[in-house]
Amino acid sequence: MKKQQVELFSETLRLAYTDQGEGRAFLLLHGGAGPASMSGLGGALAKNARTLVPTHPGFNGEPRPDRFTRIEDLVLMYLALLEKLDLRNVVVVGNSVGGWIAAELALRQSPRIAGIVLLNAVGIDTGVEGREIVDPSKLAPSERAALSFHAPERFSLAPSGPEAAAAMANNQRTLRVYAGEPFMHEPTLRSRLAGMTLPALVAWGASDRIVDVEYGRLYARSIPGARFELIPEAAHFPHIERQEEVVRLIGGFAAGL
Repeated sequence: MKKQQVELFSETLRLAYTDQGEGRAFLLLHGGAGPASMSGLGGALAKNARTLVPTHPGFNGEPRPDRFTRIEDLVLMYLALLEKLDLRNVVVVGNSVGGWIAAELALRQSPRIAGIVLLNAVGIDTGVEGREIVDPSKLAPSERAALSFHAPERFSLAPSGPEAAAAMANNQRTLRVYAGEPFMHEPTLRSRLAGMTLPALVAWGASDRIVDVEYGRLYARSIPGARFELIPEAAHFPHIERQEEVVRLIGGFAAGL
């Protein structure tokens, strides 16, 4: 696995990413848990493909320009990355807020993207007046783990020490910069998804209590032709709790593109 850096936007933005494997490129976009939450999936997919796992600016201590404050900024950055690296036939895989970014990328209709995979994505409203997406930052670690994992005692992303806890808190602050108000969604996205022309796989951990299964089904129904797959014994991070199943689903989806 190679750790890389690339300068984008006339060398005004530095983007860090890991790059491993060969073959079709998969761009893996993390959520508020940071790039480590996607590294296992990246390694598994890299056995038969090329995987790139970037770190959104501001996460894990990476610099974030003051002007970078919206999901739209990240979308433009990843479009620029595809151009800079001359990537083609790319499958974009996004978890949580990374799924939101992936959906927005697909709406840009870049000829470099072949399809998207949304893993317990956020970004749309809940479809129920007064019902909001759960804010994990307002919960104690044990409560957050219980909502995010089917088996939190096995898979919880608990910090290993004070430095790791501080880094996790900083990641949550950065997440709020990009996606804080309205919390974790863009009011027009659900209606705009009707214009998506790229193939989409929406895979959902059945035990997720951050964004539940009905939210996932609503996401899939909003995208023309999207395929919905329910993953049992997994929650907000199905690619961690049921990695082999997620790799199988992604592989089958990519093979059909």
